[in-house]
Amino acid sequence: MGKFWQAARHKLNYGEKTLVMAILNITPDSFSDGGKFFSIDDALRQAETLITEGADILDIGGESTRPNSKRVSAEEEIRRVAPIIGAVAKRFDVPISIDTSKAKVAESAINAGAEIINDVSGLRFDETVAETAAKYKTGLVLMHLRGEFETMHKLKPVADILQEVSNGFHWSIEKAESYDVKKEQIALDVGIGFSKTFEQNLELIAKLDKFTKEFSDFPMLVGTSRKSFIGKILGDAPTDEKLNGTLATNAIAVWNGANIVRVHDVKATIETLKVVEAVKAQLRITNYEIKLLFNLCFIL
Repeated sequence: MGKFWQAARHKLNYGEKTLVMAILNITPDSFSDGGKFFSIDDALRQAETLITEGADILDIGGESTRPNSKRVSAEEEIRRVAPIIGAVAKRFDVPISIDTSKAKVAESAINAGAEIINDVSGLRFDETVAETAAKYKTGLVLMHLRGEFETMHKLKPVADILQEVSNGFHWSIEKAESYDVKKEQIALDVGIGFSKTFEQNLELIAKLDKFTKEFSDFPMLVGTSRKSFIGKILGDAPTDEKLNGTLATNAIAVWNGANIVRVHDVKATIETLKVVEAVKAQLRITNYEIKLLFNLCFIL
């Protein structure tokens, strides 16, 4: 079944398989890979690896959003990401996403070759990101979080995280559409690890189908890769020992309706999701056969 997410130059089919968004951080302080891909040569080598392994999208970011991270200026963020986005765009035909919540950075990244804006703030930090998305007809990921950049990891938890995320999605979608962003440009992200408790992160993954049903017009993105709640489940496992836990969360999220997963480990993710999708395909066939039999009995 064809269901498409519209980026500036690519039309991404998320109805037939889960899309894999590969993370490429151009930062000195990201929790997992900070400082590894700061040079253009290193970033290009990593981009080639991720694409060869099967990444559908490259998500390039120049500002860490880990707990206790510091904001960087738009100028510094542009200095980090624009040359690398330009180099990747010239060399590879793959959709590039700019991971930013600043309109000025988004526009520079788009001019360099990006065609999706991944806004972790869901337009809360800078709503003119939506104006940029509308102007250039880019894809736009609206992630749920609460608070400001400095407080998003420190807020007291809400009582009902499902209702909170639903309300947040409605707000972000309405704000985006007020700037003339089209529905087909928008994807949603429940924001695992952002202003949620350990238990709320698990609840959002377990009950993701609530959102995929309520917001069925939009692809649902989930990003759990190497996050701290996984380490907690695994006995405070360090970052480089969270792969198996990450794969488990991605498998459950996709089973519950996720259309896009944002990951560091592309090859292992794709192999895991092939199994999930093969099993889900049998479930769909069974449901179709049941409906067909029911309709046949009704006719007879």
